[in-house]
Amino acid sequence: MRKAIGTDRRRNPERILEVLCEIDADIIALQEADRRFGARAAVLSTHLIEEHSDWKPVAVARRAASMGWHGNALLVRKRAEVRACGAIHLPALEPRGAVVADVAIDGQAMRVVGMHLDLSGLWRRRQAAAILSHLAAASEPLPTVMMGDLNEWTAAAGCLRDFGRDFAMAATGPSFHARRPIGRLDRIMVSRQLRTLDCGVHSSPAARVASDHLPIWATLAPA
Repeated sequence: MRKAIGTDRRRNPERILEVLCEIDADIIALQEADRRFGARAAVLSTHLIEEHSDWKPVAVARRAASMGWHGNALLVRKRAEVRACGAIHLPALEPRGAVVADVAIDGQAMRVVGMHLDLSGLWRRRQAAAILSHLAAASEPLPTVMMGDLNEWTAAAGCLRDFGRDFAMAATGPSFHARRPIGRLDRIMVSRQLRTLDCGVHSSPAARVASDHLPIWATLAPA
């Protein structure tokens, strides 16, 4: 989300919500969803989401004014049941984190992870290891989808290779920079219990100006 600051350098939360409504996903992972300083207030207000969308925020925030953890937030349909949720603490030199939730929509339960990884390759691999360890320690195995900005430029190395041992990468395409996308920094990864039916990059006129990253999406089904 880049804190709702678009490529025109204007902060416009309503424009972010417009793009999310264009995609109309059941589950959404956001990065940089909170202001960086002070109370780290949510950029998309609770009122804006409640009154103008079919989603609700998952309660992963650790600050009263925030929507996420280190800017990572999850939105799900209002009809969805959130069975568990929390933050994943990541090793980092700069503020980084991941969030996780067990969600059931229309009888289909899954585990969802949203993340924003480090600019350093060494720290990205450490963070990937922490996320995978957290998932491995879960008491109940569930079909799992992981989403976020991995900041990884190399296709088959680094944290992508680490995640790729147990997760399949959706072939969404390049999403950065929004004005001229060449980097596949944003990824959707699914466990073996899921398969990707379709996926891509959402490149509408609104999306190209709303943030410096284009949104990626995937349609999933049980394997």
